[in-house]
Amino acid sequence: MKMPNTLSRRTVLRGLGTTVALPVLAAMSETRLLSAAGRENEMPLRMGFFYVPNGMHMPDWTPTKDGTRFELPPTLARLAEHRKSLNVLSGLALDGAKAHGDGGGDHARSVASFLTGAHPRKTNGADIQNGVSVDQATAEQVGDATRFASLELGLEASAQAGNCDSGYSCAYASNMSWRGATNPVAKEIDPAAVFDRLFGGQTEKSTRRARSVREKYRKSVLDFVLEDAKDLHRKLPAVDQRKLDEYLYSVRDVEKRLAGADRLRLSEDGVPDYPRPSGVPRELGQHAELMLDMVALAMQTDSTRILSFMFTNAGSNRSYPEIEVSQGHHSLSHHGKSKEKQANIAKINRFQIDRFSYLLKRLDSILEDNGKTLLDNSMLVYGSGISDGDRHNHDDLPIILAGKAGGRIRTGRHIRYKNGTPLCNLYLWMMKQMGVKERRFGDSTGLLHNLG
Repeated sequence: MKMPNTLSRRTVLRGLGTTVALPVLAAMSETRLLSAAGRENEMPLRMGFFYVPNGMHMPDWTPTKDGTRFELPPTLARLAEHRKSLNVLSGLALDGAKAHGDGGGDHARSVASFLTGAHPRKTNGADIQNGVSVDQATAEQVGDATRFASLELGLEASAQAGNCDSGYSCAYASNMSWRGATNPVAKEIDPAAVFDRLFGGQTEKSTRRARSVREKYRKSVLDFVLEDAKDLHRKLPAVDQRKLDEYLYSVRDVEKRLAGADRLRLSEDGVPDYPRPSGVPRELGQHAELMLDMVALAMQTDSTRILSFMFTNAGSNRSYPEIEVSQGHHSLSHHGKSKEKQANIAKINRFQIDRFSYLLKRLDSILEDNGKTLLDNSMLVYGSGISDGDRHNHDDLPIILAGKAGGRIRTGRHIRYKNGTPLCNLYLWMMKQMGVKERRFGDSTGLLHNLG
């Protein structure tokens, strides 16, 4: 590999059917880009959206005080080590998830509108109608800066047809990214498939060939690019050598855990028009952490700056034997003020937010060239389109905004907005930070204030 005076941000390590993107290094002058506001010497800014279904046990979620001196309630206490890197946002709402005369279907509407702010047409046929989601609207304008304009990931497969919630199509209940009003973007749930996308060859054929050779000879993806990596390593400054070593170690660690995962081959029954990927880890916590490792690697290598992640589909009724919750999540959410059911909902909420904490810890451990961590250079929304599952209300939503957006966000606060403030006001603000020039998004009424 010939080493130029400065490395291109698009420099990769190559081998047989294998392409390994690099983390952002100090030698990459092209990472210092002008932002939409004309700021110099900035690292790439990343945007992510993480959805959980069925609402929250709100008494264990909402802080009682505003500002910086709030106490973390039991669910949010799981994020204590990241407190200084996040804000809890109260009072935000999704008007599009409300019935507006359409009757039942709050779960499907809650995810269909979560990133669009739109009110989906009630149908379980082919005439679906929603809005463009914030991730796709952003990717349309700035996604060409990376290999993948956006990534859509999750733990339960998408469906594009069928009746999933009181007359609403399964397309609404299982997809939160929408490229167009009639075009949901199916998510990938197999971590091995995501790994292949990130580290595969330029063509599907070369990727399959390399995977076959790796499996036959039990080789690592890094074995194919070893000479290229050694050559680059010798030519890098010491700070970048250390960063490259740490990155390659993390890639190999994830690869080992993928190979050792206890796999579950899923049936395609009940998932019209979309085959479920095989090779999904059997245990949900392991599955979630491997997928979140893919999120971290995709962001670290600047393979994408925009992603969405659905923990489970809307109205998911899966049980959680890992935490001794045998009843289905959706059934429990209709708690009727039962203390036992609410306690189990809170356990599920904590299980899910523990996985988000896992991601934040990963991102906060990755130091970037501007002295900030990958988490510092991100803005990640975590939450649900329903507040209390029993009430099915779509106001005062449980929303976290993690990351400092490269210094644009003052963190460590509980910010209480007027109840009913559109969630899309937050999205419009985030789009502006990414360089998207739009005056409105969804049902926004303006930029969300008091973030900077």
